[in-house]
Amino acid sequence: MPGIDDVHVDDVQPLPGITRLPRYRPGKPAVGRPGLTAFKLSSNESPFDPLPAVVAAMRQADRLNIYPDPTALPLRESLADLLGVRPSNIVAGTGSLAVLNDVLQVFAGRRADGTTDEVVYAWRSFESYPISVGQVGALGVPVALRPDGTHDLEGMLAAVTERTRVLILCTPNNPTGPALRHSAVRDFLVRVPSHVLVVIDEAYVEYVRGEDRIDAMALHREFTNVLVLRTFSKAHGLAGLRVGYCVAQEHVIQYLETVAVPFSVPHPAQMAAIASLQVLPAVLERVEQTVQEREWFRMELLGSGLRIPDAQGNFVWLPWGELSAEFTALCNAQAVAVRQFGAEGVRVSIGVREAHERVLEVARDIALPSVKE
Repeated sequence: MPGIDDVHVDDVQPLPGITRLPRYRPGKPAVGRPGLTAFKLSSNESPFDPLPAVVAAMRQADRLNIYPDPTALPLRESLADLLGVRPSNIVAGTGSLAVLNDVLQVFAGRRADGTTDEVVYAWRSFESYPISVGQVGALGVPVALRPDGTHDLEGMLAAVTERTRVLILCTPNNPTGPALRHSAVRDFLVRVPSHVLVVIDEAYVEYVRGEDRIDAMALHREFTNVLVLRTFSKAHGLAGLRVGYCVAQEHVIQYLETVAVPFSVPHPAQMAAIASLQVLPAVLERVEQTVQEREWFRMELLGSGLRIPDAQGNFVWLPWGELSAEFTALCNAQAVAVRQFGAEGVRVSIGVREAHERVLEVARDIALPSVKE
């Protein structure tokens, strides 16, 4: 038999499309500096630990040799009571991205006749969209954001063709921050062909403030081609447990149930998510603290003369352009990790005041004539 040295490592090859996919680049951890506490503001994580009742519920799930409920029914029932839908309108999974991947696997890809489905989404937006679209063999159709970081709904509508199968709206948009308005999205949905599944990705919905906020459940009830995607990772502070879900009409859910991985949401994660829903007022109090800190941070940046888009998530977008790398390096030198997006800009997650004050010092000291008013 041939030895390991005789094996041609290049003999095993992936599907051609895989080699063309971009790679997801997670936010880097902060590197400590002498005399400075390190802060990670690069992954949009909650600065708060889960509430005590949530931790207690998770610890009660101690029979780890037993499979969890295969479809997370207890969690779906709790969500159904909260959202005013039926459990049969909900699918849960290991984070909202896993649920989105199932959605794309079911509704978009390459057809038996060789034609390729199209998926329309705004760009720049969530970094995983082009990866998720590409891995199912579909063609991504990115539509550039408007200069203020908002979705170009008219441009997205113009990009829809007879081959479009899925359209993704990210609101608030990650990483730029603005949220879509209910009236605009409703008018948009009226004009979207009924064969196109519209995914409303609301990972940061709890942080949205202002008038005309999207009522995604109302849109779900009115339009049969709307799917709402949400997560427990952000507002509930359960990113490490990976719990997400979607809400859609039963004729959509039935197909997602076919491909959903059974037992995908571990029992401790289900218990923690249910417990967090039971103490939702306390969760939302923490969300409000983050919102207040976000508004303070953004106003301080605006007061320095910088153009900062509206921020409706638990992060703020700084459009540094070509100076993004320099700004990121200077923040790192202050033991604060932020998230750079090439030469487009930097996303700063909302954490604690001390971290934001260091970022502000960098923003005020660095020469940024290209981004000032």
